[in-house]
Amino acid sequence: VQLQASGGGLVHPGGSLRLSCTTSGLTLDDYAVGWFRQAPGKEREWVSSINCADGTTNYAASVKGRFTISRDNAKNTMYLQMNSLKPEETGAYYCAAVEVDGDYDDAREVDYWGQGTLVTVSS
Repeated sequence: VQLQASGGGLVHPGGSLRLSCTTSGLTLDDYAVGWFRQAPGKEREWVSSINCADGTTNYAASVKGRFTISRDNAKNTMYLQMNSLKPEETGAYYCAAVEVDGDYDDAREVDYWGQGTLVTVSS
């Protein structure tokens, strides 16, 4: 199983980025795939997830209305469109897969992690 994250970079405050997570070796309908982030010196926190079985999306309160998670089943790829980014959202963003009967927002429930992609929001 592999989760390959990409799309991080440097962006000004208020700017946008789109992250991608391409999976292989997973039966996607059995998982919710999403993103966690970790700022320097802080704990990893959940950002958003999409249930690949039914398409249900969920967002942390801090990103709701600014971030959009989506998927392309044909490409086994999930995207996170991030708009109106803030400096405090700087950090490593990790894609993650949790079995659909697990808690998608709990890092302890993650079955598979991708490598992080770094997002830097700075002027």
